[in-house]
Amino acid sequence: MKNKYGHIRIADYSYDLPMDRIARYPLPERDTSKLLVWDGNSISDRVFREFPSLAGRDSLLVFNNTRVIRARLIFHKESGAAIEVFCLEPHHPGEFSINLSSGGPVEWKCLIGNLKRWKDGLLESRFTHADREYRLTAERTGREGDSFIVRFNWDNGSLSFAQVLEDMGHMPIPPYLGRADEESDRSAYQTTYARINGSVAAPTAGLHFTPAVMEALERAGIQRAEVTLHVSAGTFRPVKSELIVDHMMHSEHFYVSKATLERLRDSKITAVGTTTVRTLESLYWLGLSSSDGRWPGNGIPSVSQWEPYERNTNTAPSAAIDFLLAQMKRDRKDVLEAKTDIIIVPGYRFRMVQGILTNFHQPHSTLLLLVAAFTGDSWKKIYDHALGSGYRFLSYGDSMLLCPSGS
Repeated sequence: MKNKYGHIRIADYSYDLPMDRIARYPLPERDTSKLLVWDGNSISDRVFREFPSLAGRDSLLVFNNTRVIRARLIFHKESGAAIEVFCLEPHHPGEFSINLSSGGPVEWKCLIGNLKRWKDGLLESRFTHADREYRLTAERTGREGDSFIVRFNWDNGSLSFAQVLEDMGHMPIPPYLGRADEESDRSAYQTTYARINGSVAAPTAGLHFTPAVMEALERAGIQRAEVTLHVSAGTFRPVKSELIVDHMMHSEHFYVSKATLERLRDSKITAVGTTTVRTLESLYWLGLSSSDGRWPGNGIPSVSQWEPYERNTNTAPSAAIDFLLAQMKRDRKDVLEAKTDIIIVPGYRFRMVQGILTNFHQPHSTLLLLVAAFTGDSWKKIYDHALGSGYRFLSYGDSMLLCPSGS
C-alpha cells in the first residue's frame, strides 16, 4: 500500500501563489481575518470572529498549546562574520521541559547559517538579563543528518536555557515572509493560549483566536481540549522530490494527558491546525501498536511515516483510545509522550478528526497534501476561491474551516 500512495506526484498539488498574497504581517486585530467555510459542497466567506457560531455545539475543539521559543541565536566572530544557530530540538537532555529548565550546559540539534565561517572552536555572545551582562558559548560536538549537535553553556547557572533564549534569541518567523523578525512578532507569532515551551514554528491556525473569541466559545457551550505538539521547522518545508515516496517526513514530539484521551474517546472532533490533526491521527496508530504488543519497553513510542498505509484495519477509534488508556495504566503514567513521523496524503482515511480549522498552505507542501487528503479534489476549488476573493495566505494570513456536513 505504501507504493500506491508514495507515488503521488507533488506537482499535482501546487498552485500559483503571487508574492503579494503572502501576508507579511498579521492584521492588527486577529479575529478580523477572513474565514472561508467549506461544508463538503459549498463555500462561504465569513469573518473569524464568527467562528464560535460556526463551530458545532456537539464538537470538541482540540487546540495545540505549544509555545514558540526564540530559537534563532546570532553569534559574531572576531572577523565580524555573523553565524546563525537555529535550535531545532533538544539532544541532551532529550526531554524538552528538562532541557529548557536546565541551568546548563545543554545540547541541541541545530541548523547553522554561514557554516563555512565556523570551522571549529567556540562561538561567544553576550546577553543581558535583569540589567546584568552574561556570556553564552556555542560549540559543535557532532552531526546528525543535515543538522549539527551544538553544546551551549552560559555563566549563570540560575538562569534556565529557556530564559537564555528569551533574552538573546530571535523569533523563528518563516523565511518566506522576506524580513527579519521584529519586536511585534514576539506576541504576534504566538497563540494567546500558548503554554508549553518547545516549538520552533507557530501552530498558525491558532493565531486567529483572541480572548474575546475564546469567551464566545465558552458562552456558546463549545467544549475545548488541549494537546501539545512541538512544531518543528520541517512542518513548513516544501517537498522537493518529484514523488512523495522520496520525501523524508520530519519527526515531532507530542504529549497528551489521560484526561484528554478520555474526552477524545467518544467526541466529534474539530482540530485547530494541522499539527493538532497530526497528533490526533497518530494517537489512533499508537493505540494499535499497543494492542499488537509493539509498545517499546524503554524509550518513546512513535508512529513511522508510512505506517498507516501499511496496515489494513477497521478498529474503531474508541477502541484505539481504550488501548492507549490501558497502556498508560500499565505504565502508571498520566501523560502520554510520543513521537510521530506520520505523513497524511490523499488516500488516507481519517479516524479521529471530523473537522479542521487551518490556514492556507504553501504549494508543494505536506500541509497542502493533508488538506487534499481531507477535502479530495475540492482543495483546488477552495484555493481558487481564496485566490479570487482576496484571502491572505500562509502563517499570518487568513484561515478556512473544513467541516463536511456528513462528518
